Amino acid sequence: MNGKAFWLSIAAVIVSFGGGFLLANALNRAELNNLRGENERLKTSQNGASQNQTEPALSDEEIRERIAEADRNPNNPAFQKNLGLALYRYAAMKQNPELLAEVGRLLNRAYENDKKDYDLLTTLGNTYFDIGYFKKDNAQLQKARDFYLLALQQKPNDVDVRTDLGLTYFLNTPPENEKAVSEFQKSLQINPKHEKTLQVLTQTFLSQNNTVEAEKYLAKLKEVNAGNQYLTELESRISQIKSDPQKQ
Repeated sequence: MNGKAFWLSIAAVIVSFGGGFLLANALNRAELNNLRGENERLKTSQNGASQNQTEPALSDEEIRERIAEADRNPNNPAFQKNLGLALYRYAAMKQNPELLAEVGRLLNRAYENDKKDYDLLTTLGNTYFDIGYFKKDNAQLQKARDFYLLALQQKPNDVDVRTDLGLTYFLNTPPENEKAVSEFQKSLQINPKHEKTLQVLTQTFLSQNNTVEAEKYLAKLKEVNAGNQYLTELESRISQIKSDPQKQ
C-alpha cells in the first residue's frame, strides 16, 4: 500500500469512530484502565466496522514529514483535519502523548475554520482526553471536557460522548465522582442498555466502596451482556469490599 493510499484509508476509518479511542494495552494496570478497556470493542461492534487488516507501521520520519507538510499549509483546513484524524488513531494505538499533542495542534487549525464540525469536536475531545489520561493531567481533561460539551450542544443524545464526558470527571485528580455519576445517569436515560456506561458506572461506585449501587448496575450489565469480560472481576471486587470491615 503506498503512502497516499494508507493515509486516505486511515482517515476514512477514523471518521467512522465516535467517543474515546484509547486502546488499553495496559488493561491490567489499575481500575482506571478497566473503565476504558472495553471502549474499542464496544465502538467497533456498534459501528459494524471490521478491523482485521494489519496496518503498516509508520516511521518517525514519515510522520514528521506529514506534520511538516501540514505546517507548510496551515491555511488548508481539510488537510489539517484529515491528517489530524488519521494521526489520532495511530497515536492512540501507540499510546504516544507527544504525538497526540501534535494531533491537537493540527485539529485546532481545522477547528478554527469550522467550529461546528462534529468530527473535529469529538476527536479534539478524545485527543485531550487521552493526553490527560496518559499524563494524569487535569488541564488536558478540562480541555477534553470543553470539546465534549460543545459536541453535546449539537447532539445531546450522543451516549458515547456523554459517557466520555463523565469519565473526564472520574479521572480527575481528585475524582469528581458526583459529576461523573450525573453524566453516566444522563447516558442511561438516553439508552438504559448502554453497556459501556453500565460498566463504568459500576466501576465508579466500586471506587467509592458503594457495593449497593455497584451491585445494582452490575445486575443490569449482566442483563445487557452476560459475556462482558469484566463481570468476574467486578464481582470479585464487590466480594472483597464486603469482606473488608474497613471499607464498609
